[in-house]
Amino acid sequence: MTQATKGQSMGQSGGAGLGAAIDRSDKPGNIGLLLLVAGIIVGAAVALGFLANEWAQPLILIFLAALSVIGVFCLFALAIGLIQFAGRAGRNDLTKLIVDESDDGIIVTEADNRIVYANRAYQQLAGAAAVADIKPVERLFAGGSDVSEVVYRLALAAREGRSQTDEIRLSPALAGKGDAGWYRVSVNLMTRPDGRNATLWRVRDITREREGQENVFLELQQAIDFLDHAPAGFMSIDPDGSVPYLNATLAGWLDYDLAKVGSGGLLLGDIAPVNAVALLSAINGTPGEVRTEIVDVDLRRRNGQSLPVRLHHEVAFGQDGAPGASRTLVLNRTPGEAGADAGTAAEARLARFFNNTPMAIATVGADGHIVRSNAAFARLSSGLPATTLRNLLKEADWAALQPALAAAGAGNADIKPLDVSILGEGERSARLFLAPVIDREGGEEKAIVYALETTSERKLKENIDQAQKMQAVGQLAGGIAHDFNNVLQVIINASDFLLASHKPTDPSFQDIMQIKQNALRAASLVRQLLAFSRRQTLRPQVLEYGDVLSDLSLMLKRVVGDTIGLDVRHGRDLWPIKADVGQLEQVIVNLAVNARDAMKPGGKLTLRTRNVAQAEAASFGHASMPKADYVLLEVEDTGSGIPAELIDKIFEPFFTTKDVGKGTGLGLSMVYGIVKQTGGFVFCDSTVGQGTTFRIFLPRHVPTEEEIAADARARIAASAPTASVDHTGAGTILLVEDEDAVRALNARMLISRGYTVLEADSGVAALRELEAHGGEVDLVVSDVVMPEMDGPTLLGELRKRNPKTRFVFVSGYAEEAFKKNLPEGESFHFLPKPFTMKQLVETVKAAMA
Repeated sequence: MTQATKGQSMGQSGGAGLGAAIDRSDKPGNIGLLLLVAGIIVGAAVALGFLANEWAQPLILIFLAALSVIGVFCLFALAIGLIQFAGRAGRNDLTKLIVDESDDGIIVTEADNRIVYANRAYQQLAGAAAVADIKPVERLFAGGSDVSEVVYRLALAAREGRSQTDEIRLSPALAGKGDAGWYRVSVNLMTRPDGRNATLWRVRDITREREGQENVFLELQQAIDFLDHAPAGFMSIDPDGSVPYLNATLAGWLDYDLAKVGSGGLLLGDIAPVNAVALLSAINGTPGEVRTEIVDVDLRRRNGQSLPVRLHHEVAFGQDGAPGASRTLVLNRTPGEAGADAGTAAEARLARFFNNTPMAIATVGADGHIVRSNAAFARLSSGLPATTLRNLLKEADWAALQPALAAAGAGNADIKPLDVSILGEGERSARLFLAPVIDREGGEEKAIVYALETTSERKLKENIDQAQKMQAVGQLAGGIAHDFNNVLQVIINASDFLLASHKPTDPSFQDIMQIKQNALRAASLVRQLLAFSRRQTLRPQVLEYGDVLSDLSLMLKRVVGDTIGLDVRHGRDLWPIKADVGQLEQVIVNLAVNARDAMKPGGKLTLRTRNVAQAEAASFGHASMPKADYVLLEVEDTGSGIPAELIDKIFEPFFTTKDVGKGTGLGLSMVYGIVKQTGGFVFCDSTVGQGTTFRIFLPRHVPTEEEIAADARARIAASAPTASVDHTGAGTILLVEDEDAVRALNARMLISRGYTVLEADSGVAALRELEAHGGEVDLVVSDVVMPEMDGPTLLGELRKRNPKTRFVFVSGYAEEAFKKNLPEGESFHFLPKPFTMKQLVETVKAAMA
């Protein structure tokens, strides 16, 4: 019997027993069609019997011939498969045989759960002794609510035409095969060739598979339990410093609850000091390498105490050279503690000293290859491929180090230290000390390198040098400005007298006015020099940054022009500051002008203000700025930027990158001086091609009760109506000035307004003049810097004679420059040089009032 025939017999014998698959999918032949054909043939024969003999014989022959042709055609069609017997259409015997013999239970049902097909495996799962015992899947899996829920989901998927697979645990197992069984059941909707729908169910017994998984899980749990309670610690460290795993032994040593940290959330920095983290992070390897390092470090318990350990740290590197998670064995080196390693105490102490010392130490070969290093050295080389010294140093420093390495390799112990720059971010620096290695066994270690990081010291020295340079330039600028003020004072006062004696219609009136205007312009340049030297007079008052910027907004728009965008962003709840409003406005305008000149049309200037709390101040990385509360003003442009080599020079007087005639070089120096004199700080960050940002930090001002009361009185006085000003007066004034021309013009101005003036060219001469006139004057107007006796000393001598003497100081320096030399609470008026006749008369009248 052929294979196809055998398969067919199995399908047809299903009713006799359960040795073969049950197949009711074939459509049976139509007996009515057969009876119809037979009736037609019999009818034809009867009809021929009624015909005449001569007509019947030819017709019978034709009828028989037709039947013969039809029969022969059917035989050939049957042979070639064109015609098949009923029930054989569309059947593939090989495919059916595979399904019949499948290990998975397969059953096909139609509407109303009528079973169309069930293979042998399904019959065995169902434990059916006869065809009538076979149950559909919904009835086969009957159990608790969990089983019913799964079966319901599968049946629902079948009705909706979806495919679905679920696993069912049934107790007891099907066909009595144990106390419980696991089954994977899947359902699919099929469409038969005749268009009818059928549901295909597949049931697989996965009990053994589940038992195997449970056995593996139990073995894994047992292995984890052994690992957790081993007499050594184990942990895994990710490249980002997180610790996804540590065993119970290590958790106990570190006093951590394994239930809280065993699934992650712990960082290496939580259990190890900075030195240990740097040492482990510095381990490098080639692509595909598995590297193991033995490291003696101190871990940190949860209570902060140290735990000396030895780490066997294994890291596998991928084909791209990136490190993977480590496998780290931890041995306790605490003397006398349970579970401690049996290594010698001396060895452990030496390893701890080596890795915990703040000095970076490494042993190197003759070519600079690093053989061994401690944690401080790893921290120094953090972020760099620290395999050789050459990878850490700039080319010029490496060239200077090579002769020192050669000398150490030759056994020379007298090697001068080298100051080098470390590659990487931050412009770090270090001082290297080299010593030879006396190795009688001919090892690869030829020199010991001791390194002290000097980054902080170098930056501090640079800041001090810069401050000293700026101070020296400021003193020079201040001295020039002081002397120049005296010259301008004479020019301005002489111009005032000439203007008073000429009518506006006089031909020379405009020339005199031109002289005065240019003298005032020169005085403005002098004020900028004084601003840089921090010797100009400031009138600080409590301000709100938002109010200052709002008042300046229209002026700033005119300054930057229509081709530059202006964006002013006010911070919320800004703290008050104390500054001279005029000088602060000058700072903002100067920065805006510089930004405008650095940008092309279409650029953008942004001004931002915000509070900077003490905790945040350190995050800006400016070592010269102490931690305190500040109000920050940022002036950012999208201009061409400032090259790095010019950043340190931009605040120097007369330094400019603009074309000749387009800038004085005093704008930023004035900004620097005003901010410094106000007690603030100014910094510049710039990137060539992207723009520049100036950041001004002014200290937060907390008003005192006296300041609040004084502010209230000032508001009341400002609201009172003002009377017309009378510039005439009477009284005796002692005028003390060492510059003859200045003294003469000032005396002339005061005399012209009705005052009696006594003149003196120094403090000593002023005392003699006072004694000659009986020691009584109404007011003393004195310069500050004079030979023999300066102004503050003169004030002290006059207070001894008459404590009520009124005093006015005039000077080209700032009031604060000499006020600190006077007794606390000393009362006087101040008039900065150069001044006009009107300013002098108003100050004198106010002092005598």
